[in-house]
Amino acid sequence: MKLILLFVALIAGMVAPLQAGLNGKMGRAIGDPFYAALISFAVGTLGLFCYALFTKVNFSSIRYAADIHWTVWSAGLLGAFYVTAIIILTPKLGSALSFGLIIAGQLMMALFLDHFGLLGVPVQPFGWQRLLGIALVMAGVIVIKKY
Repeated sequence: MKLILLFVALIAGMVAPLQAGLNGKMGRAIGDPFYAALISFAVGTLGLFCYALFTKVNFSSIRYAADIHWTVWSAGLLGAFYVTAIIILTPKLGSALSFGLIIAGQLMMALFLDHFGLLGVPVQPFGWQRLLGIALVMAGVIVIKKY
């Protein structure tokens, strides 16, 4: 089962630059990255809704969302920021540099969340090996930027 999850994570990573390129194309076509992000989220919402109907999801559990702390709702805003940033950055920096920096940022935040066990993730303290991993990713970003 863990091998399947690792494979799904790899595929999700591979899809992100495709999404960025397609969203960037939409942004250039309509002339506004914010509208492109809005269209992207509308299409994604429609896709999720169709999936929910097809798989007969129990919609009654949505009522529990009202009781969740407001900070959890901010995930939607973070997603909007992320998609809009990608739409702006990818055509200007290129896909490799944009995602090199995005991955470095993701790993930095992930190490922070892991170290303190924030947001319900299992605690995994900082170690020099994990920091070395971040340094190697940053070195890769520098190489990508330079060449």
